[in-house]
Amino acid sequence: MMPLVSSTHLLQAARANGYGIGAFNVHTLEMLQAVIDAAEETNSPVILQSTVGTVKHLGADYIAAMATTAANRSRVPVALHLDHCTDFDIIVQCIRAGYSSVMIDASHETFEENVRQTLKVTEIALAAGVNVEAELGKVGGVEDEIVVAENEALMADPDDCAKFIELTRVPTLAPAIGTAHGIYKGEPQIDFDRIQRIAALVSVPLVLHGGSGIPEDKVKRAISLGMAKMNIATEIRIVFSDAIKAVFAQNPDENDPRKYMIPAKKAVKEAAIIKMIMLGSVGKANDAR
Repeated sequence: MMPLVSSTHLLQAARANGYGIGAFNVHTLEMLQAVIDAAEETNSPVILQSTVGTVKHLGADYIAAMATTAANRSRVPVALHLDHCTDFDIIVQCIRAGYSSVMIDASHETFEENVRQTLKVTEIALAAGVNVEAELGKVGGVEDEIVVAENEALMADPDDCAKFIELTRVPTLAPAIGTAHGIYKGEPQIDFDRIQRIAALVSVPLVLHGGSGIPEDKVKRAISLGMAKMNIATEIRIVFSDAIKAVFAQNPDENDPRKYMIPAKKAVKEAAIIKMIMLGSVGKANDAR
């Protein structure tokens, strides 16, 4: 039984020991419970994530309270992360609410402005014991309110990554390496050589964005090269929604939310377990304690 933990130490342990930790975007209490149930069953460390859109929809204090309750009841370490935020005020709001990790995404800005904004966040977050994630390059696709066209997606430069870490002291980095948010239309073209070059220059854990639908062999190869966190959003949202649709397909007049939320929770739990096995986090709950 423990409170929410910063993901910094969890991810450092994951990178040092060659496995990844799943970071799951949750939008409802049931999704959150399902991910925690999966982590408990597999004895995996886990990161709960919310997008800015979900923060606006539910409220940072509600989300943090749900995640804190889950962490206090859980036998595995649980972190709560704010994903892809461009708004400093929302980051501060989430830190005050109890989030243990935040992402400042200034990847659409110049390198110098990205450094400035990231440094501003690391100064307040690290003082509060909160992990910070930043992005270099642009990950393509659609993530909540952020849309990056394929022709605008830019790969992260390894030398820039090293310089960025040195200037900002950011503890985790999401470099653009060919993945995209959402479900892939074809096979994702991941630049593994780029991951290897970045990992050779920086010691911080690296984050793989756009984890929904990446084949298992590519996930494992990315982890072996230094990726310590993989974000999963679209896949669990789809299985959650499909399970609810299946209930209504059989019984269009169903009006008891428990009747469709129970199968939806089960579907998310099963999907999360598959990802935890793929990432190699099973049985690793005690690594960072």
